[in-house]
Amino acid sequence: MPIRLCSSSQTRAMLLEQAGIDFIQESVDFDEESIATSCPKNFVYQATMGKYEVNVKAFGYEEYPLLVADTVVTSQGHILRKARCKDDARNILMTQSGNITSIITCLIYHSKKKKIIDISQTDYLFDDFNYDDLEVYLNSGEWRGKAGACMVEGFCKSYIKEVKGYESTAMGLNIEVLQTFMEKSL
Repeated sequence: MPIRLCSSSQTRAMLLEQAGIDFIQESVDFDEESIATSCPKNFVYQATMGKYEVNVKAFGYEEYPLLVADTVVTSQGHILRKARCKDDARNILMTQSGNITSIITCLIYHSKKKKIIDISQTDYLFDDFNYDDLEVYLNSGEWRGKAGACMVEGFCKSYIKEVKGYESTAMGLNIEVLQTFMEKSL
């Protein structure tokens, strides 16, 4: 039986496909701008719970198990949201350049048998970003819609000096944890 991925993220869809998890992708949007907290884990939990509430109301979880997720990026004590413009993306990325960046993903999986909430974190130590490479990335527009304008599977990959945690968490869905949850709920 497929799960319902309540996210428009193509990266999350790709992770599910690569893991061989059958899914349909449809979601109702949730406005994260109303969340007022400076704690990254609290923010990502509130955002995921907000998405869960609007999507469970729209779709339920009886026909298909429901999966929602959200990701937040933090560096130097700042929550780095999705960039609004290229200059904003540049500033957000420069905050991460040469520093530790934590990418925190929360997921909620709800089936008839089980409801699971998980918060996972992956930490990256980045080398200093090359200015010319950064400008090429900014001009590509690939940063749009990405928490912290960060793509560890793309631009940021060559600058990773050290990593602690799962790359899938940094890509927006801890697939290793999800697979364990799903196996236990069969």
